Parts: sequence; C-alpha cells; structure tokens
Amino acid sequence: MPSVLSAIMFSPRGGSAAAARALARELPRLGWDLRLLSGSRPDLGPEGDARRYYRDVPLDVVEFELPWASADGADPLKAHRAPLHPSYEDRPGAPDRVFASLDDLELEHHVRAWGAALHSAGARRAGVLHLHHLTPIHEAALRLAPEVPIVAQLHGTELLMLERIREGAPPGWRFAGRWAQRLRAWAERSFALIVAPGAVERAAALLGLPRARFAPIANGIDVERFHEVTISRFEHWRHHLVEEPRGWRPGEGTGSVRYTEAEIEPLRRATVLVYVGRFTEVKRLGLLIRAFADAQARARREAALVLVGGHPGEWEGEHPLDAVRATGARNVYLAGWQPQERLPAFLSASDVIVLPSAREQFGQALVEGMACGLAPIAAASFGASHILEDGQTGWLVPPDDRAALSAAIVEAVDDPAERRRRGDAARRAARERFSSRRMAAEVAAVLEAASAERRWVPSPALARARARRGK
Repeated sequence: MPSVLSAIMFSPRGGSAAAARALARELPRLGWDLRLLSGSRPDLGPEGDARRYYRDVPLDVVEFELPWASADGADPLKAHRAPLHPSYEDRPGAPDRVFASLDDLELEHHVRAWGAALHSAGARRAGVLHLHHLTPIHEAALRLAPEVPIVAQLHGTELLMLERIREGAPPGWRFAGRWAQRLRAWAERSFALIVAPGAVERAAALLGLPRARFAPIANGIDVERFHEVTISRFEHWRHHLVEEPRGWRPGEGTGSVRYTEAEIEPLRRATVLVYVGRFTEVKRLGLLIRAFADAQARARREAALVLVGGHPGEWEGEHPLDAVRATGARNVYLAGWQPQERLPAFLSASDVIVLPSAREQFGQALVEGMACGLAPIAAASFGASHILEDGQTGWLVPPDDRAALSAAIVEAVDDPAERRRRGDAARRAARERFSSRRMAAEVAAVLEAASAERRWVPSPALARARARRGK
C-alpha cells in the first residue's frame, strides 16, 4: 500500500484546511496509507482545534507555544510544540506575524520544531510527502528526509505575499527578499506543485518555474454534505444572529455583535446574499458592502447581506462593521465564524452567494454555495473565472469594479426567476465538476508519480544545498 504523510502548518481555517481534510478522508479510499500532521490552536476553541476538525483521520498535532494557556481538554503531552505559525498576511496587532518579518534564527526555531514532528509522524518511512502551502515544513522535510519526494499544494496566500514583495515590501518586512528566495527554493525542490487551474501562469511567473512543474487541480467539496436542506429560514437567522450570535467587533470576543429580533425582521422577506470566508484584504469586503449599499438604492426588491466567517479576531484593513458605518448600508449582518458542518444550513437560508475577491486562487465557499443551489456572483479572478460561466451558472464581474458588482446584485435581487435558473445550473455544475473524490483521484495520480521517483535525481539547487550542509 503506498504511503503519504500530509502536513499543514496552520491551525484549521479557510479553504486549505477544508482541502486537507477532504484529501485525508478520500485518499485512503483510493488505497493510500495516509497520516496528517497539522498545527492546532485549542486556545481558540473548536474553530482552531485540529483534533476536532480532523477527528476522523489519522492525525499528529503540533500545538503552538502561546503566551496564554491552552483550552481545557488539550493535553500538551500528546502534542508536539512549536512557535506560533507566521502568516502570509500583515495584520497589525495579530499574534501571528508575517513571514517576511522573521529573521534566520526565528526560521530555525520553526524548522527544528516541525522537524521533530515530522520525524515522529514517520516522514522518513513515507513514500511521498504532501505539504500544503510553502512553509518551513519544507525546509524541515529536506533536512530530515531528503530522499523522500515532496508534492507541494499551493492555496494562493503564499502567492499573495510574493506579489506584495515584488511590488515593494512594506518597511516592516525586513527579511522579505530572503523569504521570497526561500519560497522559490522550496517550490523548486518539490517534485510537483498542485495549484488551482486558473493559477498556473501566475504561480509559474512568481516562483520562476516552468508550467510543466505544476499540476492544475481544483479543490473539491463534499457533495454528500453540501446540498440544499429544508429549514425555517427566519428561525435559522434568529437562532444564529439573536439567540446564539457569533459575530465579533474589533478587539472583542465571539458574540460581541448581537442583533434584536426587530433588527433581523428584513430577513423574513428579503433576498438574502451571503458571503462565506475570512476578513482579509484580498476578499474585498469593503467593496462588497459599498456595492451592496449602491444596489439597495436601485433595486426594486428588498435585499439583505449576511457575512459568515471572519476567524475570531482576524481581519485586515477595514473591518466590515466600519464599512457598514461608513456607507450607511442597511440589512447587513455578521454571523461570525461557523463550523463547516453548519454551512449547508446557512447556505440553504440564503438566495445568492457572493465572492468579490480580487485574486482568489480557487473559491471553496463559492462552489459549496453553488452545490446548495445558490446563484453565485463573483469577481472574475483566477479561480472564479474557471468555476462560473457568466450568464449561465452565475454572474462574473471585473475585479474591483464596484459598479459592475452592484449591477449584478440588482439583477439577482430583482429577477428571482433568472436567479433560480442560474442557481439550478450552478448546482449541477458544482456536483459534476468539483467533488472531493474527483479531486482526490487527481491528487493521487500526482502522488503516485512522485512516489515512483523515489530515487529521482535532485535538482541542482537541492544538490548544492545538500553539499553546503555536508549531506
């Protein structure tokens, strides 16, 4: 039986964690002996606890050294410890600093900690290593098990950091040049790099590698989970916005944004647009709220916008509440970060899913919404342009085009028959093209090719690096 050790540095959040979990479930069904190594933040509760998120897959956990105690129930004796993972994003005040601000000594702390975790998880015995993102785990793997081939799976955030470095790193990114070199070196030393189909050209240019090194594979979703469910829509929103709210204000905890039943009354009759995801700058939530406010002034029918997500305490630039205050937009609600198993109900309580992101590599939540029968509106970024067919399965608008986004919202709100037609077509397309089993089969083919090259000739860069280390 072929074996693979998969590893992801970050605690569960966003599309990369969803992809890692889907693959960890599906690859064993294809005959792979798989083990997953993941970072974990039990101090964040269920949202960041890898043991809960990946509870049904063989798992090793790395818990991060934090200035506060772990949550009740976490046993540090059963987990490796490492410095808190860095970030590809620069969010002032956040505990996870941007990679580009870390010096060589700080990198070494990460490499050694993850090297110990890889060793314990059996990296030297694996047929292939499957590493999500480009992180210090790559350096640890190259030192510990240089003969084991690596397949890297990129999720877009590392490319955003490289783009910002190329455009001119901010003053605080003291080591930006070194980190750009490291990411490119780790990519070059990988047997293959998995990226979303729409991101191949971008990744090849940023990493300085030929297109042939990239395997274009779209993320998949659990089509057995993501389908329309029968619920009382208004009761759903009352429960999650009034009775057990999870929205949060800057500097405050989960549930600090709470609504009254009178405030959510529009959700009883309005066309509900939903956004699902993180509150990062690239997602363009400020643009979405402004376009929504514009649409409210023009649409004949009433509309509401619900923002599901925003990892607790994590945001870049303008917080959505600030954008709501600045625009005076009505009927905008923050529902907070929700476990993935609850998302089908949130999607089923909505009519349209919106993804305004300017540089989205894929668009996991977009496909999940489509699978639940929602009509999608998305900016024509790298991922969405390969997911949607404008006019057939949804609305595609130019990135960062407020007027076009507003016009699409107006059309979706005011024409329910067209909205339903595109939503039905979107459901069929999502279930046919983006299942997690289809993704796993394509990833397995790449892993098999890498595993067969167990004695592959190292690249010149890797050979030079080994020589410098005396290996």
